Amino acid sequence: MRWRAIVVAVARRPHLWPTAAGQIIRLAAPGWWRRAPFLPRPAPDYLRFRMITQYGDAEHQPEAVDVVSYLDWVRITRRNSVVHG
Repeated sequence: MRWRAIVVAVARRPHLWPTAAGQIIRLAAPGWWRRAPFLPRPAPDYLRFRMITQYGDAEHQPEAVDVVSYLDWVRITRRNSVVHG
């Protein structure tokens, strides 16, 4: 399962932890706390859209390297927007 690889890849990069936590909350489906498994997961339609735009396949699982790259991009973009904005 690639989700385990993603968690391990992010866990090895403490500088990404705040960014990852923020993205988990931002991308969580509305009302996630009311539905089992009570985890802040993205809405299935959003995740399907992202997999199609990234990999061309709605069933493709995200790659750990791509998630780390995305989190780095978010972190750098946020930092630069605060400094320069």
